[in-house]
Amino acid sequence: MKVKTRTYQNLINGEWVSPQSGELKESVNPSDNRDIVGYVPVSTKSDVDDAVQAAKQAFQTWRKLPGTARGEYLRKAADILEQRVDDIAETLTREMGKTLIEAKAETLRGVDILRYYVSEGIRSIGEVIPSGDSEALLFTSRVPVGVVGLITPWNFPVAIPFHKIAPALVYGNTVVIKSAFETTITAIKVMECFKDAGLPDGVLNLVSGRGSTIGNALCDHPDIKAISFTGSNDVGKLIALKAVQRGAKFQLEMGGKNPVIVTEHADLDLAAEMTVNGSMKSAGQKCTATSRAIIVKEVYEPFREKIIQKIKNITVGNALQTGSYMGPVSSLTQFNSVQEAIKKGVKEGARLVLGGNTVKNPKLAYGYYIEPTLFDEVESSMSIAQEEIFGPVLALIKVENLEEALQVANDVKYGLSASIFTNHLDEVFQYMNEVEAGMIRVNGETTGLEIHAPFGGIKDSSTQARELGRAAMEFFTSIKTITIKS
Repeated sequence: MKVKTRTYQNLINGEWVSPQSGELKESVNPSDNRDIVGYVPVSTKSDVDDAVQAAKQAFQTWRKLPGTARGEYLRKAADILEQRVDDIAETLTREMGKTLIEAKAETLRGVDILRYYVSEGIRSIGEVIPSGDSEALLFTSRVPVGVVGLITPWNFPVAIPFHKIAPALVYGNTVVIKSAFETTITAIKVMECFKDAGLPDGVLNLVSGRGSTIGNALCDHPDIKAISFTGSNDVGKLIALKAVQRGAKFQLEMGGKNPVIVTEHADLDLAAEMTVNGSMKSAGQKCTATSRAIIVKEVYEPFREKIIQKIKNITVGNALQTGSYMGPVSSLTQFNSVQEAIKKGVKEGARLVLGGNTVKNPKLAYGYYIEPTLFDEVESSMSIAQEEIFGPVLALIKVENLEEALQVANDVKYGLSASIFTNHLDEVFQYMNEVEAGMIRVNGETTGLEIHAPFGGIKDSSTQARELGRAAMEFFTSIKTITIKS
């Protein structure tokens, strides 16, 4: 595939600047690794220092703007993003491998997130509290934290940055963001929307580079007052330690091993459709992706057959092509990781029903394609039932009843998302009360969210500082309690 390549730069203090290292890295299309999307900066700690200094200077002015004025910049950026949705979605698909239809939907979600937070500029940020002193006025107000560092993943390179950028800015903070290396060009195109919206210099800065360099520099910098991270548990725990050591706030959204429970009272057609969608779209590379289907024995066989037929009908293809239900995984590293997880599942005794191999299609020979994979005869103790795979792999687990299903669902270290399929209200309430997850659904996919509702997990999936909705205000602001007495 012949395309014109472009060299991209960091955004620091309102200017596009080359990394001080002079080093660049190619961004490769996982659908066809002969396609070089562009060249992105490999930055250094010095680049981070420059970005933080710019954000620190800008904070003094930005924090003093009325919330309505800050929101107006978000509105302008949303309008520009909407105008550029096709270009940004195509870039996202070329960098990450998500199908074009999913990439466009994600980009439009970014528009919605920005527009939601525009209105936060006119909402209340405190409350009046009755005082024990009849001659005093007691109330709270919220103030921005300061300069915040954002570290975002490659699987949602438009939506997740907006989960963090939009509330951070509208509540008066300034930002230095380290986007995922694999999807830096997508992030840069998002930054262009803010720059072209006239956002003041230094308010929003992007530094591209390796996590070991840029992520550590952000976490260690004394002028970074808060870190918001979405990614792996191992990295998240290191960030938490660094933040605690210097007293910075931290917000972590990490892994999931998300179950669906299917009872004998379920609509099996609906359950099968939603389970396959949740496990296979985006090649399973969502933190909320369905990884385990826990099925009551009475409906195990008919549900299994429906799953098999739906997976067999999945079209795997170049993510840019119309008709591709599932594209590649995001990189060679991810490809190898998923293949190892599949091999481990077979070795531990789970039965490989479908898939598990590289897609055998000469037209896809230069991409990182893995067949949609289904295991059954899975025990809860097996690695494929315990470890996050982040690929198109679904494990079926048979149980006696709902009580056992809930025990199995909870028998993991994660607690991000879960779903149940049933038409019995008593089962819904039992599940709601007992399942250990931050995001729970009834008769729906484990994936998806509402931008005005809190998002996040429990257990090892999250530090429980919620993203989205008004809940984001808790992380991106600090409370002042004020007493006025004449």
